[in-house]
Amino acid sequence: MKLPPLVHNRLSYAGAAIALLSLTAIVFLFILNTLAGGEAPYAGLVIFIFLPAVLLFGLVLIPIGMWRERRHWQRTGAFSIPRFPVLDLNNPRERNAALIFVVGSVVLLFLTVFGSFKAYEATESVAFCGSTCHTVMEPEKVAHQRSPHARVRCVECHVGPGAEWYLKSKVTGAHQLWAVATDSYPRPIPVPIESLRPARETCEHCHWPGQHADVQRLKTRVAYLPDEANTRWEISLLVNVGGGSLTEQGVGIHWHLNPENRVEYIAADPGRQTIPWVRVTDLRTGKVSEYNSTDEPLSAEQIAAGPVRVMDCLDCHNRPSHRFEPPDMAVDQAILAGGIDPALPGIKAVGTELLGADYASVAEAEAAIDSGLRAHYAENDPAALSAHGPALQQAAVALKAAYRANFFPAMKANWSAYPDNAGHFRWPGCVRCHDGLHETADGESIESECTTCHVITAQGKAGALQRSSGAEGLAFAHPPIKDLEDAWQDTPCTDCHGSSGSGEGS
Repeated sequence: MKLPPLVHNRLSYAGAAIALLSLTAIVFLFILNTLAGGEAPYAGLVIFIFLPAVLLFGLVLIPIGMWRERRHWQRTGAFSIPRFPVLDLNNPRERNAALIFVVGSVVLLFLTVFGSFKAYEATESVAFCGSTCHTVMEPEKVAHQRSPHARVRCVECHVGPGAEWYLKSKVTGAHQLWAVATDSYPRPIPVPIESLRPARETCEHCHWPGQHADVQRLKTRVAYLPDEANTRWEISLLVNVGGGSLTEQGVGIHWHLNPENRVEYIAADPGRQTIPWVRVTDLRTGKVSEYNSTDEPLSAEQIAAGPVRVMDCLDCHNRPSHRFEPPDMAVDQAILAGGIDPALPGIKAVGTELLGADYASVAEAEAAIDSGLRAHYAENDPAALSAHGPALQQAAVALKAAYRANFFPAMKANWSAYPDNAGHFRWPGCVRCHDGLHETADGESIESECTTCHVITAQGKAGALQRSSGAEGLAFAHPPIKDLEDAWQDTPCTDCHGSSGSGEGS
């Protein structure tokens, strides 16, 4: 096929070369991504958006070059490239030069394309998000590595598939990069609540509502009391987790995400810790119920102004991969893991106190833990220094490890900085709505009975547990804490165990 003379110009040649190289890269990357399983969220951006745009740019250059060549011909009466250069493949020198050029160009093209693809893959890695460029995210990285989602890459949840959210994340990232470069970022780093992708586009790729086969799950919490004996205290609950499937008849916690229900709310604060208004829609019957707080109700104007958010997984499970343990829980976990010997007198209380103190750096905290343990037992139980010498050293190692995993003084990041709404022990969580104060105009209130979500089957000191055989379970009994008596019955858990309280009880 003979090409029109106007095609023979440098700009059209360049456009054709760009288009051809882009097409080759698209085919190569498509095959590479398909063989890799097609799981790279950013690959689609490169293969189906970026490279096709480059290809289109090359194609546009061809007619532009032809138009310029036509104008040149009209002015001069001659073409800018009257003929192709002569290449004599029978000449060994010219043949070898042509071969080296063609092979070298192809190799360079594929190396460049492959390198670009691997660069995109690198930006998806946990190391990139947590270390390479985002050193300020060390607390989140450490917590992520200790979480059930440790093998799930950051981008799977924070970006997800598709170009739109990739571009959003990079626009946000440019602002964050400037903040890091100028050391103007806040400490602790705030949770990007407003920019989080809906859970149905991320979490539900694995945790879709229809998979909740269990109606109840048994959960046992083990704690050690802050007394001299470090008394082991246990509580076992049957947690009603059902309700998420269309086929389930039982009602449980995942009722909130049942496809036949829609729960919406208005939060009074950016962190969504205060929820004065809730609307529930039964999509089967069309019934709509609106609940307003009787404590601080919203006016009709405030409700109309919103914004109204549709509830999803992240409204409760807002820290699924980035949890920091409070001091008392960190000590409990260290004892259970064998890092701390519960035979050490009062180790729960002194360990909790040492972990919960304010330190300017990790080095200061580790030094304080070493000296604090020795000073405590030298003053209160000198015999323990000789009787439990190796155990004290091991306890110091475990406490320092717990501090490094949960407290980051340089970033002011720890459990008290980040609300965790999966429960109502440390933070309001469920009680943001299930407090008995949200009512409809007819006086119907959101359920607030403890047995709505869980039933206590056993509780008490190890070896002397109270057990229940009935469906209603046991009434909650608070562990015996000095000077507490019955004050807990009229006080929310969060007043003592939350960030506004001491956070040191069990």
